Amino acid sequence: MGEFESYFSCSNLLCQETEEVSFFETEAEDDENLYLNDKDDDDEYIEKLIQRETSCISDYPITIRNKWPQCARLNAIEWMFKTRTLFGFQIRTAYMSVMYLDRFLSKKSIDDGKLWVIRLLSVACLSLAAKMEERRVPVLSEYPTQDHFENKVVQRMELLVVSTLEWKMSTITPFAYLSYFIHKFYGESKPEGLVSKALHLIVLMIKEINLVDHRSSVIAAAAVLAASSDKRLTRKAMELKMNFISFWGSLEIENVFCCYNMMHEIEMRISKTPKCVVSSNYSSVYHAPENSCAVSNGVGTKRKLTFNDSDQ
Repeated sequence: MGEFESYFSCSNLLCQETEEVSFFETEAEDDENLYLNDKDDDDEYIEKLIQRETSCISDYPITIRNKWPQCARLNAIEWMFKTRTLFGFQIRTAYMSVMYLDRFLSKKSIDDGKLWVIRLLSVACLSLAAKMEERRVPVLSEYPTQDHFENKVVQRMELLVVSTLEWKMSTITPFAYLSYFIHKFYGESKPEGLVSKALHLIVLMIKEINLVDHRSSVIAAAAVLAASSDKRLTRKAMELKMNFISFWGSLEIENVFCCYNMMHEIEMRISKTPKCVVSSNYSSVYHAPENSCAVSNGVGTKRKLTFNDSDQ
């Protein structure tokens, strides 16, 4: 941690926000054409993307599962997507911010119950993703949190994130592959609503999996296949559909099949669950008590991210 430990004292985190005008006041939905690009149909280009993606994933350890960070992560995702709607960000901007979050948490752990740290980390990750993806970026004080973090505090967390990720911020998301798989699977006769349904499935998966553990190309292929029909494909039928991908072997096809089945199971579960229950499962961490998600943290190999806690 070094110099950052002394910067993140709770007593230095709070200030009064004076700017009242939000960056955007209306929701802006993504244009499906953003994800349909003829140049993305090139096999060589996609193969290079996958090679880059594979090299990035190999840099991260297998993530450790325990209840405390999983609970906090779900609430952080909920805030990121609500804020992306507020500012009119693209879906892939919010997705990229979750990738930053998962990559960071795979390398550093956070003390049990310190939800303010997750809130600060969420702001930093979304702000960084916006700087990578958006033409217009709100000032840090416009990001809505109950903590009213000073700009310099968020900037220090941003620096901690980029240094922890070794400045590898150009992350490849599933959206980079959508056009390729749609073209390869369906040619010019893609089903109506395919793109929007695939986007929906990709977003649903964010809450179910750790993005460090799953390659973006696998998620994209599974989403395009799952979005096309309610009828489930068999393992053999999927293998036949994916024969065109010469640079993928049986392991990749198996991973796509597992991801594909997970998407169908999520949809089935949601369809059988009352909306009020689904909503309550993802209540916002930004209005929860600081110990609401705290349980014993598992033992792991990640570096501990510690903070002074003088006012708690």
